[in-house]
Amino acid sequence: MSDMKNQRVLVTGSGTGLGRGIALEFARRGAILAVHYSQSSAGADATVKEIVAAGGKAAAFKADFREVAPLQAMAREAVAFLGGLDVLVNNAGITMNRAFEKTTVEQFDTLYAVNVRAPYFMSQAVLPDLEKSHGVIINIASIHAFQAFIEHTVYASTRGAIVTLTRNLAVELAPRGIRVVGLAPGAVPIPSHFKSSPGVDMEQAIKEFGKSIPCGFAGTPRDVGNIAVFLASDESRYIVGQTLVADGGTTSWMHFSEDFKQPMTAQFGQGYVPGV
Repeated sequence: MSDMKNQRVLVTGSGTGLGRGIALEFARRGAILAVHYSQSSAGADATVKEIVAAGGKAAAFKADFREVAPLQAMAREAVAFLGGLDVLVNNAGITMNRAFEKTTVEQFDTLYAVNVRAPYFMSQAVLPDLEKSHGVIINIASIHAFQAFIEHTVYASTRGAIVTLTRNLAVELAPRGIRVVGLAPGAVPIPSHFKSSPGVDMEQAIKEFGKSIPCGFAGTPRDVGNIAVFLASDESRYIVGQTLVADGGTTSWMHFSEDFKQPMTAQFGQGYVPGV
């Protein structure tokens, strides 16, 4: 297990979901956490409380990432609390599925502001501190950056932008001692995914997700947290500019077959060539 003892870590969007899982995993390994949230403080406060109750150190910081100025102010406050910065995890993001022709300018601009502009200028805001510590930037992307899905033109393109940003920023900052990497999770069901469907059985939903994933199960926030810790550690020091895909085999599956568990010959006969 990677030792993060006394590492100073800022995780954006860490009051709920993936960000919470990432923050808690860093804390379990001994890191000091700055927990960011954008709207309700309830999730961030609960995350901080859990970390402190376990003997760790953490504090919550608010900033609306739709604008740059609040983001920059929050970065200064978080770094002051931490006494410097070793790891930045750009996790905060907004997801949206909307038909192409129904997507508004406001929706487009909001997703790009939070999902692309915010991590760009957050990384810029803490650059001097990461340069001092020879720190790490981890950009959270998504498998939507690598495979297309209906009604995801805006969201997926923001995730593709993060993969490209990771690659380019890594090359520019590596000579200055800062390592930049990306992490693209696959299906990780969290309560916010079902906010429009009250009363949904989370355990059953997770089982359903698992049926369409080659490994047979969906990921968890802790799974993502474990990988984030690895990417922040010296154990991955030779990984630079790459975005690690963690999806249970989802993007490795060629979707010409209706059921990845059945041989192609059983469904189409001998000699079938997908796409020809």
